[in-house]
Amino acid sequence: MRLKAILNAISVACSIMLAVGAQQAHAQVAPAARVGGIPITFGVGLSDYNLDYGPGRRMQGPVAWAAVDIFHGFGIDASARSIFINTPLDLTRMQQSTFLGGVYYERPHFWIIKPFVRAAGGLGVIEFPSRNPAYTRDSYSVWAPSGGLDFQVSQHVAVRTQYEYQFWQNFQSRNYLTPQGVTLGVSYSLLRTHVRPHELN
Repeated sequence: MRLKAILNAISVACSIMLAVGAQQAHAQVAPAARVGGIPITFGVGLSDYNLDYGPGRRMQGPVAWAAVDIFHGFGIDASARSIFINTPLDLTRMQQSTFLGGVYYERPHFWIIKPFVRAAGGLGVIEFPSRNPAYTRDSYSVWAPSGGLDFQVSQHVAVRTQYEYQFWQNFQSRNYLTPQGVTLGVSYSLLRTHVRPHELN
């Protein structure tokens, strides 16, 4: 089941990349004298989360995202994350995967630092220990505000730190399941990021 979730996450990320790549290819048909285009960014990272479920609640997993800047720092993005690494010994099984789409706003660069905030929603899929062998997996609606910092290390590459707090609605008759955690990742922008050259030694 873990492999299936990872493949689902990769499939979603690849679909996003293919769709955005097609838009980028179409944009390049414009005359060479025309400078600019849609700022498109892809990223991958590793997340460390508090599961809000059972003992020994911290686990890790990969995340991939794609983002399109629409207007002056406002944009849309999509992410796929699967938390499945280092299952606590007291849990016979555990995996939390989310597939989210959202909107974000990022401030202009301050030195090489760009703060951002994000509001996202989508689907959460969880595998959990159960006395009923026919019921070990379920899905829920998820809402997830987050924020963080991008550190621009070159004209195309940035290092990202992000904190996210998730709300899984009506989880097993509870009001919410609330996993939360941090992500460290790296992103690549297809267009050059305009920052002052002396800031990127």
